[in-house]
Amino acid sequence: MGEGARDIVAILAMLPHRFPMLLVDRVETLVPFERIRAVKAVSVNEPFFAGHFPARPVMPGVLLVEAMAQAAGILAIDSLGLAGTGKLLYFMAVEEAKFRKPVEPGCLVTLEVAYLQRRSNVSRFEGKALLGDTVAAEARFTAMVADPPA
Repeated sequence: MGEGARDIVAILAMLPHRFPMLLVDRVETLVPFERIRAVKAVSVNEPFFAGHFPARPVMPGVLLVEAMAQAAGILAIDSLGLAGTGKLLYFMAVEEAKFRKPVEPGCLVTLEVAYLQRRSNVSRFEGKALLGDTVAAEARFTAMVADPPA
C-alpha cells in the first residue's frame, strides 16, 4: 500500500455507509486535497446482482458513480480533518458520466478520484472506475460538506 493507505476500519470511521451501500473496500493511496486511489472488490453476492441482471450480472452504472463519490468522500473527510465529526459529503451534481465497460462479478474496480476545485464547503471532483488499465466509467461531480439531517 502507498502513501495515505487506509483499511476498512478507517473507511468505516469516515463514511456513514454500511452494507449493502458501502462501495469502497480499501484505500491504496490518498494525497490530501489532491487525489485518492481506492478499490472495490465486486462479488457475485452483491444484492443488486439478483435483479441486474439475473442471466448476465452487471454492476449498475449509477453504483459505479456512487463508488467514485464515496472515494471522494473519504478524500474530502480525510483532507479536511472531519473524521468523527458526523459531517457528510452530499452529491450536488453529476456531469459527463460515461459508461464504457461492464463491471461483472469477480472484477476488482480501481477508483481514481481527483480534486478539481475546492471552495468553502463545496468541492468538484473528477473520477474514473478502472478495470486494470481500462476505463469502465468516468464522471465529474460536485459535492458539499454538511451536517447530517436532524
